[in-house]
Amino acid sequence: MDTSEEILNLLRDNARLSVEDISAMTKKTGEEVQAIIQKLENDGIIMKYAAIVNPEKDIAAREKVKAEIEIQVAPEREHGFDGIADRIYRFPQVKSLYLRSGGYDLKVIIEGDALQEVALFVARKLSTLEGVRSTKTHFILKTYKENDIVYVEQRSDSREGVIA
Repeated sequence: MDTSEEILNLLRDNARLSVEDISAMTKKTGEEVQAIIQKLENDGIIMKYAAIVNPEKDIAAREKVKAEIEIQVAPEREHGFDGIADRIYRFPQVKSLYLRSGGYDLKVIIEGDALQEVALFVARKLSTLEGVRSTKTHFILKTYKENDIVYVEQRSDSREGVIA
């Protein structure tokens, strides 16, 4: 594994690591680490540093309504799926958008303040876009795990085992 990949893995695990910490872990100088991080940022490989917040413990996040919408679309001549994807991901309600295989072409994760708001967004914005053939909405009721982060409390059994 090259140094850039090693630094990326360290930052994926903990974006708050200092250059000095990364330097000690990779046995590179602080200047070398800083130059590699700067290059990763300039090349658009590192796009953003963010906090991961547990949606079950964040009151504002708990009050939001999240939905996964599957969309069948007609690909556009000369743009394929990219043209319609571009129009969809510009809506502020859209948190994630994926091109995928299977019965539906796109998967969209959206967020709203109420069930009605999400339903109206799908009915009035998404389904009316040119090229959209059909939509299928699934409301997200609880997040257990996302991006390798487990959000539910891990309960341990404090009882002692019995040996027979």
